[in-house]
Amino acid sequence: MKLARFAYQNKIYYGVVEGETIFPIETDSEEKPSSTNVTYPLKEVTLLVPCMPSKIVAVGLNYKDHAKELKMSIPDEPVIFIKPASSVIGPYDKIVYPKMSKQVDYEAELGVVIGKQAKDVSLEKAYQYILGYLCANDVTARDLQRKDIQWTRAKSFDTFSPIGPWIETDLNPLNLKIELKLNGEVRQSSSTSEMIFNPFELISFISKVMTLNVGDIIMTGTPHGVGSMEPGDIVEVEIEGIGTLKNQVIKQSNENKLT
Repeated sequence: MKLARFAYQNKIYYGVVEGETIFPIETDSEEKPSSTNVTYPLKEVTLLVPCMPSKIVAVGLNYKDHAKELKMSIPDEPVIFIKPASSVIGPYDKIVYPKMSKQVDYEAELGVVIGKQAKDVSLEKAYQYILGYLCANDVTARDLQRKDIQWTRAKSFDTFSPIGPWIETDLNPLNLKIELKLNGEVRQSSSTSEMIFNPFELISFISKVMTLNVGDIIMTGTPHGVGSMEPGDIVEVEIEGIGTLKNQVIKQSNENKLT
């Protein structure tokens, strides 16, 4: 099932996507949809951020092909860092290229959405805490990452965590094609089978460090082929069984605002 959050005629709904249609299941307020039988054409609604995480826990160097590309050894345990909720944008929202950076990179990733509060979860029960999966782009100011050594500034700019287009709840995450296109040209192409630590291992590991709340997202790392984007570029993350997350890069200006 594809769970989405969308706007239609000045109201915000949660809904289910089936083919080229979407039907509301509840609203963002106490008000109920007028009818459970109503459906809307997908092209007539505005897809929004599918969930509102309290935090994003991202994983560095979690693909064997990416480690090989960088000539780095395989880590013994997951390398994790935090991206703030303020960095989140949805499908078709704009990625803002910050003035203080000279190199902004794309990183296609599988996102895991937490479905119930998770703390000290065993590997065997980790799957019980997953609501579903989405496409994600761990946008990174690479020059600032190299300069700072630690990654907080480089990963945390507003708009640096595009997610969507919806949450797929019925999916086996262990062998999915993951691909990124820049202006229609394939730049990353791999499989989640290349992950060093799979989503279930990540949930178990991270939940022993911090509590994962409902709606939190784990970005599970990026495969080989990471590269730079420029203002005007169109970047698309496509993951088998989920769909495509599409965003445009724009130059920062005083007028840039989150949508």
